[in-house]
Amino acid sequence: MAKIKSISHFRVKPRWLFVKVTDDEGKVGWGEATLEGHSLAVEGALDEIIVRLIGLEANNIEHIWQLIWRLGFYRGGPVFMSALSGIDIALWDLKARRLNVPLYELLGGLVRQKCQVYCWIGGDRPADVETAAKARKEQGLTCVKMNATEDVNWLDAPSVLDATVERLKIVKGLGLDAGLDFHGRLHKPMAKQLAKALEPHRPLFIEEPILVEHPEALKQLAGMTSIPIALGERLYHRWDAKRFLEEGLIDILQPDIAHAGGISEMKKLASLAEAYDVALAPHCPLGPIAFAASLHCGLSTPNFTILEMSLGMHYNTEAGDIDLNTYLKNESVFAIKEGFVAAPSGPGLGIELDEDLIRKIAAETEPWAPKEFYGPDGSIREW
Repeated sequence: MAKIKSISHFRVKPRWLFVKVTDDEGKVGWGEATLEGHSLAVEGALDEIIVRLIGLEANNIEHIWQLIWRLGFYRGGPVFMSALSGIDIALWDLKARRLNVPLYELLGGLVRQKCQVYCWIGGDRPADVETAAKARKEQGLTCVKMNATEDVNWLDAPSVLDATVERLKIVKGLGLDAGLDFHGRLHKPMAKQLAKALEPHRPLFIEEPILVEHPEALKQLAGMTSIPIALGERLYHRWDAKRFLEEGLIDILQPDIAHAGGISEMKKLASLAEAYDVALAPHCPLGPIAFAASLHCGLSTPNFTILEMSLGMHYNTEAGDIDLNTYLKNESVFAIKEGFVAAPSGPGLGIELDEDLIRKIAAETEPWAPKEFYGPDGSIREW
């Protein structure tokens, strides 16, 4: 058994927050606590939590999870759960490295040899969508995710919906499957129309077609469309997800491992979803640690279906472009072949991080602010 000696965190470009746990034997585990646009808040939560954990047995991951969850009295929410996530992932990585086994071995072992992945292509214009989709296909992907709409009010012109259908047809014409991310931008009157218009074109799923704070509207939509409804990046633990599963509001649960309590909670959410015949498709437009952790969960989870990957995200810095592989010493671990990423074979998360580079980039990284998104009338809209 080894005790926690120190926990540190690093804000790195493009918008990620890494967590490092070191035990009293000098062994290390890495986690990710990224919450896009709220780095300073999560860092504050981490600083508050860390002092409670020094000297505890690092192997007792569930005890530490419960300690963090219960002793705060006020619990849940994106900031708190992201901080908890970073620590939890790091502890799992550390434990698996101490035992010299891939992390999935501690999660029950493999139920599959590889995980299917997809990547965001964004793009609200047809030309942008086609260019991005072709690039993803060349990178080995068979599935992508795209914006459903750019900006839609409670009641808007039907041409907005027609444009969505046309962009989906472009992507499918390239031989790719596609999920459509509504980002909660649509209100019920438009979401109903768009879901119906998309049905003949059979997208993989529609994601956050309506904001999660409107479960009654989601229930109506779920009863109207045959397209699978996916959501979960704004559900932060099993108690958040419970109502959506009990009432049959979703078909695909998309928790984010860096927001939703880490590996410990992701596995519990997966089991809860399985009991309701709901698939798990982890949300992960984040960094390499979150992706690796999600990959191990997918490899060991029966109802897993597909995993998001932030392939192609670039950020120019003094050290050069930053992407998913920048901080890795073993970039080949995330190689894509025919739309899949294979199970890592190394210990822990199976990735080797360049800590010197992490520290260098962290020294120059300012907090990343959320983008502001306004409608033509000047009112703020969903990002």
